[in-house]
Amino acid sequence: MYILGISCYYHDSAAALIKDGRIIAAGEEERFSRKKHDNSFPINAITFCLKKAGITSDQIDAVAFYEKPLLKFDRLLHQHLHGFPFSYWSFYKAVPSWVNEKLRIPTILKKKLKYKKKPIYYIQHHMAHAASSYLVSPFKEAAILTVDGVGEWTTTAYGYAKGNDIHLKKQIEFPHSLGLLYSTVTAYLGFKVNNDEYKVMGLAPYGKPVYCDKIRKLITVKDDGSYALNMDYFDFHTKMRMPSKKFIEEFGHVRKHGANIEQKHKDIAASLQKVVEETLFKILNNLHKETKCDNLCIAGGVALNSVANGKIKRNTPFKNIYIQPAASDAGTALGAALYVWHSILGNNREYVQTTSYFGPSFTAEEIKKFLDEKKIVYKEFKDKKELITATAELIHKNNVIGWFMGAMEWGPRALGNRSILANATHPNMKDIINAKVKHREMFRPFAPVIIEEKVKEWFHIDKENEPFMLFVYPFKEEKHKIVPSVVHVDGSGRLQTINKNQNEDYHNIITEFEKLSGVPILINTSFNIRGEPIVCTPQEAYRCMMGTGIDYLAIDKFLVAREDNPKDMWDSESIAKD
Repeated sequence: MYILGISCYYHDSAAALIKDGRIIAAGEEERFSRKKHDNSFPINAITFCLKKAGITSDQIDAVAFYEKPLLKFDRLLHQHLHGFPFSYWSFYKAVPSWVNEKLRIPTILKKKLKYKKKPIYYIQHHMAHAASSYLVSPFKEAAILTVDGVGEWTTTAYGYAKGNDIHLKKQIEFPHSLGLLYSTVTAYLGFKVNNDEYKVMGLAPYGKPVYCDKIRKLITVKDDGSYALNMDYFDFHTKMRMPSKKFIEEFGHVRKHGANIEQKHKDIAASLQKVVEETLFKILNNLHKETKCDNLCIAGGVALNSVANGKIKRNTPFKNIYIQPAASDAGTALGAALYVWHSILGNNREYVQTTSYFGPSFTAEEIKKFLDEKKIVYKEFKDKKELITATAELIHKNNVIGWFMGAMEWGPRALGNRSILANATHPNMKDIINAKVKHREMFRPFAPVIIEEKVKEWFHIDKENEPFMLFVYPFKEEKHKIVPSVVHVDGSGRLQTINKNQNEDYHNIITEFEKLSGVPILINTSFNIRGEPIVCTPQEAYRCMMGTGIDYLAIDKFLVAREDNPKDMWDSESIAKD
């Protein structure tokens, strides 16, 4: 049985296709349309999913939608009426899209997919979040926490799951929202809402939490973790803007986008992170007390706060944590489909998600055809083993590599198939990549990827497997100077581990690098530049390399150099960057 899950019309539109409870294909619409955080109907992602499965739309048995549109429209009507007359123009602009699209999902499916006379299931947003994590987790039972900006009405929900059944027993409703609190401060700090919250998280370690008392004026938190925003400081619910006039009076002038980041901004980021962590830990401690379960599944946009995630075990009784890599709204497409299969139709859980490689892939023949048609100079290796050996040497000589292998990742993190790889031991590599490749803020850290069997030698960590780059852990102090380009200012790293079963090529490139350097760690960052989605196709990978300071593109068993004059470019002495 094929079930298609869809999320769209807010941000991070996506589609996921499951067959008998197993993920066949999944992808965010932005990767195909090339529009960052594309919120349109995910027709390109759906087309890909059907193509990968080798089916047509009339072979879909059910469609699962990631929210209940009427319930969400009810909340928006209340919101706009409460904010009238200030909300008039935003409501006036929003009505056409609701009338023509968001309330007419069956019509859209019939028109764009020719899908008709088959069931459409509407799953509440936070239930779709919960299902996206728990139903592919290794747990037979778990406590559940979902936290984001807002779904229909819910912003935070928690409960318990066992077998196929998920019960979200308590919830906090709009306008009270940890996600929207974080977004408000994101806007105040001059970053883009629903896009740059992770920048605030990355900025926080540069500051001190000296503004916690001011942040606590914005939110009241009880001992059980239930909370309420002080709405005197917010008007996103009435005037649809961030931050409010009173917020600015409390914290001072808003930082303009692109302006210098001052110590005050770093301190506010640190204070926000601390208060949010305190709130999450209170929720989780109470959740453990109520459920008496040591397993925890988390989902929602706030679940991407890897700094907080890495501290959960130290601050709560939970022993085992699972977070699905597409934890934000994109992942609800998967969650909705899984919920239909398991919780509505009653099918047993047998599948555990251990990797995220569910996107498009390209054969060596397709890649070679592209390179030849564009008259791109390349070296073709006998096999990937030879390419990996040569690429590891290039990385050891401080070249920056665009790494394009296999199927694209599902979720916001590049996890070794659409990655930029570099030498973490080089003291200036972080700044080189930020300035010449990513074109982004210099304060932002890069993530370390390490072969799984070596992780406890390098990190303070109680487990070996963290494949999705969703947890920050402290490096062991004696390792800081060895890999300076992946050690953040607070001595931490947003960790990804890898083993051969998860991704053999990725594991092998790190292993080959270790043979040369003695270090089982590489820099791994997403294969894109600021403001663009991660590359999906060979064409996009080549274009990204040529528009940046990436030195080489390793793509299947082919290696492409960036140099305009390719003569002798494969001579190891001529390309060394000692």
